[in-house]
Amino acid sequence: MAENHAKGLASSLSSSHSGIRVTEVDWQWLRNGAAHHTQEYPTPELVVRRGQMFTLVLELNYPLDSEENLIFTVETGPQASEALGTKAVFQTSELEVGDAWTAVKEAHTETAVTVSLTSPPNAVIGRYLLSVRASSRRKHSNRRLGEFVLLFNPWCPEDDVFLASEEERQEYVLNDNGIIFRGVEKRIQAQGWNFGQFEEDILNICLSILDRSPSHLDDPATDVSCRHDPIYVTRVISAMVNSNNDRGVVQGQWQGKYGGGTSPLHWRGSVAILHKWFKSRFKPVKYGQCWVFAGVLCTVLRCLGIATRVVSNFNSAHDTDRNLSVDKYVDSFGRTLEDLTEDSMWNFHVWNESWFARQDLGPSYNGWQVLDATPQEESEGVFRCGPASVTAIREGDVHLAHDGPFVFAEVNADYVTWLWNEDESRERVYSDTKKVGRCISTKAVGSDARVDITGLYKYPEGSQKERQVYSKAVRKLFSVEASGRRAWVRRGGRRAVWHDDLLEPATKPSITGKFKVLEPPMLGHDLKLALCLTNLTSRAQRVRVNLSGATILYTRRPVAEILHKSHIVRLAPEEEKKIPITISYSQYKEDLTEDKKILLAAMCLVTKGEKLLVEKDITLEDFIIIKVLGPAMVGVAVVVEVMVVNPILERVEDCMLMVEGSGLLQGQLSIDVPSLEPQERALVRFSITPSKSGPRQLQVDLVSSHFSDIKGFVIIHVAAAN
Repeated sequence: MAENHAKGLASSLSSSHSGIRVTEVDWQWLRNGAAHHTQEYPTPELVVRRGQMFTLVLELNYPLDSEENLIFTVETGPQASEALGTKAVFQTSELEVGDAWTAVKEAHTETAVTVSLTSPPNAVIGRYLLSVRASSRRKHSNRRLGEFVLLFNPWCPEDDVFLASEEERQEYVLNDNGIIFRGVEKRIQAQGWNFGQFEEDILNICLSILDRSPSHLDDPATDVSCRHDPIYVTRVISAMVNSNNDRGVVQGQWQGKYGGGTSPLHWRGSVAILHKWFKSRFKPVKYGQCWVFAGVLCTVLRCLGIATRVVSNFNSAHDTDRNLSVDKYVDSFGRTLEDLTEDSMWNFHVWNESWFARQDLGPSYNGWQVLDATPQEESEGVFRCGPASVTAIREGDVHLAHDGPFVFAEVNADYVTWLWNEDESRERVYSDTKKVGRCISTKAVGSDARVDITGLYKYPEGSQKERQVYSKAVRKLFSVEASGRRAWVRRGGRRAVWHDDLLEPATKPSITGKFKVLEPPMLGHDLKLALCLTNLTSRAQRVRVNLSGATILYTRRPVAEILHKSHIVRLAPEEEKKIPITISYSQYKEDLTEDKKILLAAMCLVTKGEKLLVEKDITLEDFIIIKVLGPAMVGVAVVVEVMVVNPILERVEDCMLMVEGSGLLQGQLSIDVPSLEPQERALVRFSITPSKSGPRQLQVDLVSSHFSDIKGFVIIHVAAAN
């Protein structure tokens, strides 16, 4: 279909001028697609990568004279010009030049000539128009041959986005599904995500994201001329994936209320989101949270040819005032005082890393670069973040572009707790200050395993090197050397404090405490825990324990209180005591959010004014098992069996399975589940017919209005058709 379209274009544009002209063009889809790893794009035009040769066969109305050359013109964007690098005019020659567009005649018959075109490895990416004329013809007799799309090329050693490992290119550029890690540090959960960069229209939508950006609308010619640079392109897209300063793709919502849109937890991939944005004429899609922004950003960058992965940081700091400390204000029950606490520590936060060279910083900062499309803080007046070199973060070089201080704080800030007293005085409470930036995770290359990449971001906690980097970053952030005096850190609306004081640890108390989960916390069941207190001294101690519990969002923002109790505990010398805590299902069921998270706090007040805060984040578990019955092959139906369980203690009648997977089924499938008694299990079977071979991800969610979505996925290895 596409070939006929292109041939038609060329022949309809030919006219009755004398002399040689092109009557037909064969874009050599299969040959070029295989050579450029672009055969998966379902576009009507040819898709190729920069810095690499592609081949066309041109049919002529007369044989080409040996003296005669073909002169090609490529142009991209409005007001294309050679000065801006958005237009090139070049003719067939024997020479290949490295940094310019070239054309070489490979072979010719009587009336057909095979030509190889090569773009420079730093060419502007995007949609190009290709025209040609014979050298004997006048300039205005150019024939339009049609359009092609040029992408970044991680296979080309001269391209800034070059990635040496073929396994990594397969994973980070060509894999159209992945895994996003969520949950809490002690219980990390994997969620499937359908990137779908090769689905219908996605490439076109990714190119229009660039064309909808404010920098393009302000000055299209200059904007297009900058699209040779992955630093520029990724920074623009990081801003365009959220809708805060532009009609970007996804609108964020962290209040737990999703009226008029889709809850962030209901998305199973990027394709539905990108289609919806495009079809609504660029109205932001409601709603996203961090993993949705990261999933969409990953789709767009892989689609454009930049190796990209999704990264999750557990206990992620959001340091609003850049003092490298997340200051949390609590009352005497350990409950967060929302109006005083500006910083936050999220249970997890998800961002992206893309692989490219940093021509602006120098070769030691090449490699993985942090990009974050979640709108948290403005960068140069726009909600975007990055690219920040991961190496620069690890070495404490926070002054380097872009957004180093924010990313450094996300993984390194101290978690500091202050008790706010009735008289508005405050005092430091002893708590774990080093809990930020744990278990930084990404999906393994070629498997579903979780890889811990914390070591790429920081040196081992407590090591000499880690302390050196931390003080180097503090120096750069507070520019102590520049001013020669200590910087004031001003907290909004409250008195300024010395940042030196912030680093003073609270007195270590004479008791220790921790929460222990006694049975796995299951959705729909009572929670059973114990608070274990140990007396570290050889004298008896009396401790007042103020317990509180709240359902929370994954940003740790409290939603509703579900526990509020006080105990007096007497500890004999060196005694350990367990205080049992039960939270019944009826206590939490009304206020549990879709995040399924609960935060427990125990403020322990020891004689002599010592204070200890113990906290525990809990994610409620659920259950779904997906099995594929028999081998899977392209074009052959295969049965999938799903075991589900009603997690709650009441009958539910509105359950459905929502099914999605690129290359396994078109769009989404919804299947009714028979009504389920309390805790009842059921088997549901359905069939799918795969359309693409290789490892494919099938996502199956159990959805009901009575409980949060229960999400599952399975990787299916699909054989090619016989």
